[in-house]
Amino acid sequence: MANEKKIRVGITQGDTNGIGLEVVLKVIAVPEFMEICTPVIYGSSKVLTYHRKAIDMPSFQVYHAADAEHIKDNMPNIIEVNGGEEVKVELGTASKLAGQAAYQALEMAVADVKQGLIDVLVTAPINKDSIQSDEFHFPGQTEYLQASAGDDSKALMILCSENLRVALVTTHLPLAQLPQAITTGGIRQRLREFSDSLRRDFGIERPRIAVLSLNPHAGENGLLGSEEQQVIRPAIDQAYDEDRIVCFGPYAADGFFGNRQYRNFDGVLAMYHDQGLAPFKALAMDSGVNFTAGLPFVRTSPDHGTGYDIAGKGVAREDSMRQAIYMAIDIWRNRQRYDEAGANPLRKQYHDKGKDNVVLDLTKETEE
Repeated sequence: MANEKKIRVGITQGDTNGIGLEVVLKVIAVPEFMEICTPVIYGSSKVLTYHRKAIDMPSFQVYHAADAEHIKDNMPNIIEVNGGEEVKVELGTASKLAGQAAYQALEMAVADVKQGLIDVLVTAPINKDSIQSDEFHFPGQTEYLQASAGDDSKALMILCSENLRVALVTTHLPLAQLPQAITTGGIRQRLREFSDSLRRDFGIERPRIAVLSLNPHAGENGLLGSEEQQVIRPAIDQAYDEDRIVCFGPYAADGFFGNRQYRNFDGVLAMYHDQGLAPFKALAMDSGVNFTAGLPFVRTSPDHGTGYDIAGKGVAREDSMRQAIYMAIDIWRNRQRYDEAGANPLRKQYHDKGKDNVVLDLTKETEE
């Protein structure tokens, strides 16, 4: 650890009326945390101070960096967004002003991580309605990050804890649109993306993936729905036979989680948002992490919302934010190792035909 690079972790302030900055403060206030990384908060120093005072936290030093090129290691940094313009805080209240502040922090942090000025991105929770504007017209941060990354990036939402990883075929989508959105090609693509992430981001050489059904009781052989037979099973078979992905299913979601079958797999692919997130949060709400795979940079987020009901009361638990930062660092390092191991270690043993070439005729026996 001592010789490894001090990773710069960009942290967005999220919704300024929620618990995001409270949990960030609780994490970075621990002096030992600086031994692990250099945190860089994108937000307002005045709002950060407001939250610190609201929860009666003792003051501590935070370096005011002019921009990401002037970050100071070994201490927390803050980069002012929108020129330090005043942001009114109304704890526990959804407001367009808070949504705009969240967007400005996200926009600046994404620009910096794409330029390599910070190494990883950790986003505090937002209010998906308050943040909507002409600049932000996405269902959530995941979709915004996919669009911002460019290069035909395909973001995959993975909810992670110490012993459970759940990926989603569809994310922020109304239930009425699910049957049309669940396709054999789409499921197979998600399986490829999930398998690639488990290998590169989590260091699992040959991951085993469980695939959940769409309908209750896995369709009961068509009695409760035909998607399992006509859509999901073909995707599993094709991924297993043609893509060499070790995947099984479809499993009925209730029994799968109720019997803790997830412990036998490295990852679980759910068909839709609540099917995967409801059991995940029941099992790992305090320490769960939302990771966005498929991007050219590492992004994680705590697995909870804005927490308006407890904002400013000092009772929000910071475990998930801490784990989100730790996981971002681990994934960044895993990617470095994976890419280094996969690089061709052999120098080129030939060159194009030219006057300096020596051509060997291997069709003839070499004379002694």
